[in-house]
Amino acid sequence: MIAGWLGALLPGVPLFLGLVGLVLPPGDGGPRRTAALFGVAGAALALLDTIVLLAVSTSRGAPLTANAHWLSLGGIEVTVGFSAGAAALYVALAVCVVALCVQVYSVTYLHDDPRYAPYAAQVSLFTGAMLLVVTSGDLIGLLIGWEVMGACSYLLIGHDRRLPEAPAAAMKAFLVTRVGDVGFLLGIALLIADAGTSRLADVLAHDYSSGTLTAALLLLLAGVAGKSAQFPLHTWLPDAMAGPTPVSALIHAATMVAAGVYVVVRTYPLFQQSPAALATLAVMASITILLGALSATAQDDLKRVLAWSTVSQIGYMTGALAVGSPAAALFHLLTHAAFKALLFLAAGAVIHAVGTNYLSRMGGLREHMPVTFWSFVIGLGALAGLPPLAGFWSKENVLTAAAHATDGGEPVPVWAAWLVWLSALLAVGVTAWYATRLLLRAFFGPSREHGPDGPRWEIGFDDARYRTTAVPHDPPGLMRWPILILTVPAALLGLAAFAPGFRHALEMDDPHLGVAILLPMLLLATGAGTAWWLWWAAPGVDPVEALGRARPLFASGFHLDTVQGVLIVRPAKALARLVTVADEQVVDAAVEGTGTATRELGGMFAEAHRVALSGAAVLVFLGALVLGVVAWLGVGT
Repeated sequence: MIAGWLGALLPGVPLFLGLVGLVLPPGDGGPRRTAALFGVAGAALALLDTIVLLAVSTSRGAPLTANAHWLSLGGIEVTVGFSAGAAALYVALAVCVVALCVQVYSVTYLHDDPRYAPYAAQVSLFTGAMLLVVTSGDLIGLLIGWEVMGACSYLLIGHDRRLPEAPAAAMKAFLVTRVGDVGFLLGIALLIADAGTSRLADVLAHDYSSGTLTAALLLLLAGVAGKSAQFPLHTWLPDAMAGPTPVSALIHAATMVAAGVYVVVRTYPLFQQSPAALATLAVMASITILLGALSATAQDDLKRVLAWSTVSQIGYMTGALAVGSPAAALFHLLTHAAFKALLFLAAGAVIHAVGTNYLSRMGGLREHMPVTFWSFVIGLGALAGLPPLAGFWSKENVLTAAAHATDGGEPVPVWAAWLVWLSALLAVGVTAWYATRLLLRAFFGPSREHGPDGPRWEIGFDDARYRTTAVPHDPPGLMRWPILILTVPAALLGLAAFAPGFRHALEMDDPHLGVAILLPMLLLATGAGTAWWLWWAAPGVDPVEALGRARPLFASGFHLDTVQGVLIVRPAKALARLVTVADEQVVDAAVEGTGTATRELGGMFAEAHRVALSGAAVLVFLGALVLGVVAWLGVGT
């Protein structure tokens, strides 16, 4: 009973405080402080609740569950439930830690934002929705959390109305993920209708026919591709960088993109029964891994480099799922949450310090921002898979699982396992290349912002009063401490793979974690070394120039936005124009013409009623005469 109440409070507290925060009036002073209190308190209480639930789950040695009947619809039972084992609670822990860091960081980052109150409330709603996805024991509850996240992402990406690209980016994210969500909804409906219940445990235990199961899982993968920014529905994520940087940290690290991966983990017993679904997932993951990594190499916008890296790293997670290792996927999800949140929050500190997102206008920040610099070193090292940082262990686990799957014995076809392994292996070198380039361009060499008196910086923080200064330096305390806290798991979380309790929670039954590391380490050294050599050989020249004619192709994300525009957006707009014309000139014209004709006919009858009495008598006589003739003719025949 206690576990049930604590489980309900886990998503319930941030959701409730988020709803309360939405009704707060805008403005500084009291409303702002109240909004900050609600935002931080919601994440902190959810974190405390998660720790208690994790302790209870560990002591019991079994998942915590609580279910209650809600209603029946056409013979289908809908329940309200909570279900979370230790693995789910580790994911919830990551969500709460990142959300708390984002809320604290945002107090200073958005210190002059007049719309801070709705922002903080929407972040709370976003957090609660992700926690609902993680812990719901019912597919309907999971779907509700899924949809609330979509709405919150739209609001948060478009939060800064001063940026002309923000509304377009928010609309693009909403529409692209909606495309996938249509399939996701249909897939869930198919599973529920066949099982006769929406309770997740019963859905997983139900015996589906092969065709029904494969169709439902492929529909679910459409939603996963949308939410987790996987090929071909990944194009919204780089543009979502128009949102505030803390929102980027939340979306990329602990919510939204992680939701799709976690849904596959929760329904994995069904995926194991469908080699076709796993093969589709493997192809999707392989393309995404290389697409994201290669696109990240040519970006000048700091946040877009990190965004494309997220696309690639989520591909590692879906690839691990495709080759039969949900444990490896969960492990990489947790380490990625740590180092990607760290990188985005540190990027926010850099952007606020120099007033630009562009690497071409940075340089020389290492001496001015030492804390931020070392945070980037740890975060980028973990992203590249540098031992002994967290990303090294989780990425090696994915590569090991893929290598084992190439031997056969897994539900996924061997050719699909080879595809995942080769793409993930090649991306190791590419990731090391662009991570090294980012570090060198932002923090080393001379400043590329020059004025008449030397380096010119547009904006910086005054630690005492948050006012702009002439020289950049590390951010103030409320921004600095979340960054420092996140460096700990980014550096050390990988070592948890050797903790028996953690391994057991994730069901990591492979005792050879980290084997066969020679080839990945060789590729990592080659990628990082090549970027450094290009930097050293041509000082002041961006290493990306070595890409030559491939640079525009990579920078555009292989022109897939253009392809989607030609194949989908333009036809959709043409159809919309055609429907509009048909509606205005056919439907509206018919309705308006009917009204006009009726009005004119009524006028004619009105005129007829105003005929003089003698004229009316003549008309009546003529009418009677006509009727008499007709009757006589009828009798005669």
